[in-house]
Amino acid sequence: MPHAAAAELAPHGVLRAGINMGNFLLVTGKAPNGDPAGVSPDMARAIAERIGVPVQYVPFARPGELADAAGQDVWDIGLIGAEPARAEKIAFTPAYVEIEATYLVPAGSPLQRIEDVDQPGIRIAVTARSAYDLWLERNIRHATLVRADSLPGAVELFQRDKLEALAGLRPGLLTDVQKLPGARILDGQFTAVQQAIGTARANAAAAAFLRDFVAEAKASGLVARLIEKHGVQGRLSVARDA
Repeated sequence: MPHAAAAELAPHGVLRAGINMGNFLLVTGKAPNGDPAGVSPDMARAIAERIGVPVQYVPFARPGELADAAGQDVWDIGLIGAEPARAEKIAFTPAYVEIEATYLVPAGSPLQRIEDVDQPGIRIAVTARSAYDLWLERNIRHATLVRADSLPGAVELFQRDKLEALAGLRPGLLTDVQKLPGARILDGQFTAVQQAIGTARANAAAAAFLRDFVAEAKASGLVARLIEKHGVQGRLSVARDA
């Protein structure tokens, strides 16, 4: 690979990969040595193998914290949802996987469609600074976003304060709806979270290499094989080409 890209991706001789531990679809467990395991860590390992260096995982509890560390020489690549607000500091590849985001509504709710949710008086529980929260912040015009620090916190807020909707990734909501008698998940999606790989904006050669790597990983079937390996078929999808 080009020397410039290698130097930018692993300036310390190891590829430091920022991993969002809060995404249960992309990080599905831990390896025997304690490293995170899942589609996202495996993608980082594949990149490290391609450039011939070891991988070192840098875990973050939440994606916003990973994004905040951009430019602080903490990670060399970050694996999180690509969002315009984050892209101010991070050069993202096209997505390698995508996850539907939709709403859960309580028993007896009159809300039937995604479009029904954005109305005055509707309160939406959401995990603060998640990729879908950033999307809602840009696009919701009439409803009110009520934020919690974590996904379990958003569910608790939704129940405790009897909010009208809970925003989340469909796979997670499929678990939540089983605990809430009469609750429903609305058909369709308000967005699909685009999980991508980013590097610092100054790293032009590294960014170009990562774009090519992701395109090859999707075309070769690597991403699909990782989805199958980690048992998240039907919950994660290989991202469509833009």
